[in-house]
Amino acid sequence: MKKVVQFGETVQGYNIPVLNEREIRAAAGILFLLMYTSLMLILFNNDFVLVKYAIIIFFTDFIIRVFVNPKFSPTLILGRLIVRNQVPEYVGAKQKKVAWLIGVALSAIMLIFLVIVNAYSPITGIICLACLIFLFFEAVFGICLGCKFYFLFFKEKAEYCPGEVCDVKSKQDIQKTSKTQLFIIFGLVAYIVFMAFLFNGEFGKKPHDLFGINSTAQAKK
Repeated sequence: MKKVVQFGETVQGYNIPVLNEREIRAAAGILFLLMYTSLMLILFNNDFVLVKYAIIIFFTDFIIRVFVNPKFSPTLILGRLIVRNQVPEYVGAKQKKVAWLIGVALSAIMLIFLVIVNAYSPITGIICLACLIFLFFEAVFGICLGCKFYFLFFKEKAEYCPGEVCDVKSKQDIQKTSKTQLFIIFGLVAYIVFMAFLFNGEFGKKPHDLFGINSTAQAKK
């Protein structure tokens, strides 16, 4: 029973249960794509069908992660298959459990409102946006925003955080950002603002069919 219901894996060289951050990031990317596509269908087609399926998948997946075993989570299994040729990056399981409990709570609220009650509101919109932000930061930057709440509930220091962010250390030269680099970022923002001001009227025009393919196809109908 212990091998079935457990949280985290026992790996030689680590004194606490750990998880593979690489497959977690891959799973977050899968869920982000699903949720983002669902949101686009709502915004542009007013279609709520996919988001209802997405919420059920999200909620079920996180229930399995937290209350059964992460290795039986469908999205984590897919993530494992995707990154199977990459060297594992082990992270502490404790802080991930706190983050995923937040995921269970958010998806449960969405399940009640959008699936069971079949109603939307600013609450569902805010929660959906929060989920997208959590998933995006995990998948793209490897930053577990939910893990930050671990420090609010537990006084002990988290171990084996992604990128060793829990450890206080001086940055290496390759990690440091110079004033010139910051100025380049500022220059890019200023450049975008300038281009928007200069060409906003032109950018707002719909592009024409260069080769007249659509016009020819419509004429034949």
